[in-house]
Amino acid sequence: MKGNVLETARSGVQVRFRPAAPEDASAAVPLIYSSGPAAFDFVFATSDGGDAQAFLHRCFVDGAGEFGWRNHWVGVAAGRVVAVGAGYGADTKWPFTLAAARQILKHYGVGRALGVISRGLRVESVIRPPDGDMHYLAHLAVAPELRGQGIGRALIDQLMSTARAVGRHRVVLDVAASNPRAEALYRRTGFQVVGERKSRLGNAWGKVPDHRRMERLID
Repeated sequence: MKGNVLETARSGVQVRFRPAAPEDASAAVPLIYSSGPAAFDFVFATSDGGDAQAFLHRCFVDGAGEFGWRNHWVGVAAGRVVAVGAGYGADTKWPFTLAAARQILKHYGVGRALGVISRGLRVESVIRPPDGDMHYLAHLAVAPELRGQGIGRALIDQLMSTARAVGRHRVVLDVAASNPRAEALYRRTGFQVVGERKSRLGNAWGKVPDHRRMERLID
């Protein structure tokens, strides 16, 4: 699928959206991490120095699963990845689960993997995976220096186009209650809050905030 092209009115920066590739990892992974650092650290950081971004990098390059490059789109400006996002449906549940189990075991080893898997399942009580007919948007992020120039809206438009292309009509995302700027962007693009889940999850590396579920119907 071809991507959209955005030229920002304020700076004249041109951003082209395209499917991600393995070589995007060094720029895309920090952006993915920035979309939910507390939750990522809660799940993937470990007491012996395990680093969430190191794990995300392994998964992105691997390509499979929720964090793999095959599941993402990127926005590129002047040859640099400046935006990233993913979209997927409930049909990915088992492929993503199997990929995650393999990636976690390979990265952490059996001893640490059980704790990582347990924390990941606990986070799903706050940030629920997609079910039914929904198309779920995740890992939405724009480089800090380019925020507020319409790139986030264009990224969402691109991901909405991919949802339409696979025949989905209900698009859902979760936003941290502690991130009003992102919530305001999603409201401007047609999403409405349909629920909120409280979080009591936290450890030495991250405290998962409350999350609001937002939804948008498309023709």
